[in-house]
Amino acid sequence: MESEQLFNKGYGRNSYNSITSASSDEELLDGAGVIMDFHTTEDDNLLDGDASPGPNYAMSNGGGGAGASISTHLLDLLEEPIPGVGTYDDFHTIDWVREKCKDRERHRKVTHHLISESLAGVIDIAADWLNDLKEGVCLSAMWFNHEQCCWDSNETTFAERDKCPQWKTWAELILGQAEGPGSYIMNYFMFTFWALSFAFLAVSLVKVFAPYACGSGIPEIKTILSGFIIRGYLGKWTLMIKTITLVLAVASGLSLGKEGPLVHVACCCGNIFSYLFPKYSKNEAKKREVLSAASAAGVSVAFGAPIGGVLFSLEEVSYYFPLKTLWRSFFAALVAAFVLRSINPFGNSRLVLFYVEYHTPWYLFELFPFILLGVFGGLWGAFFIRANIAWCRRRKSTRFGKYPVLEVITVAAITAIVAFPNPYTRQNTSELIKELFTDCGPLESSQLCQYRSQMNGSQAYPAGSDAAAAPGVYSAMWQLSLALVFKIIMTIFTFGLKVPSGLFIPSMAIGAIAGRIVGIAVEQLAYYHHDWFLFREWCEVGADCITPGLYAMVGAAACLGGVTRMTVSLVVIVFELTGGLEYIVPLMAAVMTSKWVGDAFGREGIYEAHIRLNGSPSLDAKEEFPHPTLAREVMRPRGNDPPLAVLTQDDMTLAELQSIISQTSCNGFPVIVSKESQRLVGFALRRDITIAIENARRKQEGIMLNSRVYFTQHAPTLPADSPRPLKLRSILDMSPFTVTDHTPMEIVVDIFRKLGLRQCLVTHNGILLGIITKKNILEHLEELKQHVEPLAPPWYYYKKRYPPSYGPDGKPRPRVHNVQLASSPSRYEEDESEEEVCLLDNSSL
Repeated sequence: MESEQLFNKGYGRNSYNSITSASSDEELLDGAGVIMDFHTTEDDNLLDGDASPGPNYAMSNGGGGAGASISTHLLDLLEEPIPGVGTYDDFHTIDWVREKCKDRERHRKVTHHLISESLAGVIDIAADWLNDLKEGVCLSAMWFNHEQCCWDSNETTFAERDKCPQWKTWAELILGQAEGPGSYIMNYFMFTFWALSFAFLAVSLVKVFAPYACGSGIPEIKTILSGFIIRGYLGKWTLMIKTITLVLAVASGLSLGKEGPLVHVACCCGNIFSYLFPKYSKNEAKKREVLSAASAAGVSVAFGAPIGGVLFSLEEVSYYFPLKTLWRSFFAALVAAFVLRSINPFGNSRLVLFYVEYHTPWYLFELFPFILLGVFGGLWGAFFIRANIAWCRRRKSTRFGKYPVLEVITVAAITAIVAFPNPYTRQNTSELIKELFTDCGPLESSQLCQYRSQMNGSQAYPAGSDAAAAPGVYSAMWQLSLALVFKIIMTIFTFGLKVPSGLFIPSMAIGAIAGRIVGIAVEQLAYYHHDWFLFREWCEVGADCITPGLYAMVGAAACLGGVTRMTVSLVVIVFELTGGLEYIVPLMAAVMTSKWVGDAFGREGIYEAHIRLNGSPSLDAKEEFPHPTLAREVMRPRGNDPPLAVLTQDDMTLAELQSIISQTSCNGFPVIVSKESQRLVGFALRRDITIAIENARRKQEGIMLNSRVYFTQHAPTLPADSPRPLKLRSILDMSPFTVTDHTPMEIVVDIFRKLGLRQCLVTHNGILLGIITKKNILEHLEELKQHVEPLAPPWYYYKKRYPPSYGPDGKPRPRVHNVQLASSPSRYEEDESEEEVCLLDNSSL
């Protein structure tokens, strides 16, 4: 009796409204200002098969009959799988438990990453060539960049090793002169012209052909790996357009990198190749194991860091990472590194991007400036996350976000105009980081290495780090300071543009600039004050003591850690990236300090912040749940809510079942014994029920609106004149995950995270009380964070701008160029009133 009273009374709930479109956990993501649904393209079956009922569906069996005499001839529906049953709609969350139960077959290795590695090598080479095209062209071979053009020249000098007769600037080609105000203005104009051309072409291709190709892709990859469905995001059109536009975006000189988008490219390759094997193509959970390995391969080809790529996938990206996926990811990263080494895109016959050789060990007193760099990295990360999210939120909520092409052109124009006068902002960001990491020696001609000779104090020439800095070093420090301010400002406005844009390289550049400045300052302090107690023991007169390039490397790791909040994988990536295995301790100290400082202002990294901004249904595994709430306080229904929409196992007609489906927008329905007992039998998904009914009507005669629907093994006893019943037992989940009403929410949240549940039923002594969905948990977490009355989560506000794929009648909304449109304001207002979980309207009671 107590349980029945609890069920009838319910518990009070908040005023959240849900997103419409036939799912309790459907969320909408922002793709280039609109929802992009590639339902009408071939990309439909690249991530998730289109399982909507259609004329090609063949029903192999059915159910029907009236009376006991017909039971022997009864064609039981769904004794064999019906095409479409068990698949998912766009913007849905997969059922991890059901997908894992489906996997009882053979195991197969993940080896299909050759294409992603080849694409990465092509992207590196093409980006370098286009970047140098802004400054000039190689007459002897048009396809050579500046460095390659001067490799075979015998007329280069030590001071001007980048100048050779084969390489001509645009001023030399157009005006016939290399020096003077006219040539400077011409080079300035051509630099800006090419930058704007590349940026315009990139954003136009993204907008017209593949809106999902914009951005970094890592937040969406994390969302997909957590079980969410985004059709077309890993399709072949996205792969092709992102590969092309990534080269153009990097060459335009925008403050972005190609390393993050390469993870997206690798996952596209892994997703496409997974369809060669039915084991992965027909199981969404197994497919995400392939994507986890693909993300590891993406980092491996981006940095030449195979071990760091595996740890990156484990620490930062993957939601479900079993042990077998670990070695598969390692194998994929190994293949990626091998192919990348064969292509040799960096031109240094090495796997790593920034190979360095430091000849001086680090000393204990240097931990203090290393920790200071960690503090700077944490402060920069916290500032960048807040500023970038604020700008992206403003872009979403104002008219400015409706003009992505204009925004990209504006940012590209400002970047090119401001960057050209400063040599450290004009050059490629990867080349800048390489120069900042490099230790000064006799073969270096950079301004950063112009030290005064101890033998002749008036002559400046490249020397070691044991001499006083010449005016060229101080001039370089001023230019680096201006470059630091420029990079900080432009990176905030660049990340989130509708072009492929990574964050790894810009963050590392900011940290490397700050680290090099600090390193030179400590170096000169040690030179002029070698008798201080800090330097007395280690820094003798004339001996190498401080390595400024090491400070740049530590600063780069600290700033990247402050933005992403990565720890173990970041340290491994950086020491693989540079070959500096001896300097792990300084890297660890700086990265941990940056994380602690950044966490003091907020535990979310930039990717988690963008996931939350986009309203994706993802439970962060790093977030703790210390609140003492119970399952009954979060479940629906509660208080004055309408009762839960349920199905009975054998006393419902087809008309009653269709009425419940039309009145609700929930993802599935609990099945109980009867209205009187409320004993739980199982759980049936809305999509499976709809597909089963459509197949039965097409393939079997005698199915009418008054046909009995049953979920039991045997048909109920019916009168002789009754129409043929419909058996739906095969689509019934007989073991839905349940908790009691007194289960602490801390345990419930942990269960949802580790098992990837879509919903969980709440019972009391076996009697059904309510249901908890992933969206209910996200709403509850948002409510606890705000410590105020329940407010609608972020995705609720975006649904007004980005309508769902289907209307309340179940029919697709109209589309223009694969872009989802709202049918009409009146219908859309109806969508907003639909309930998130299986609740019946009061008017229908």
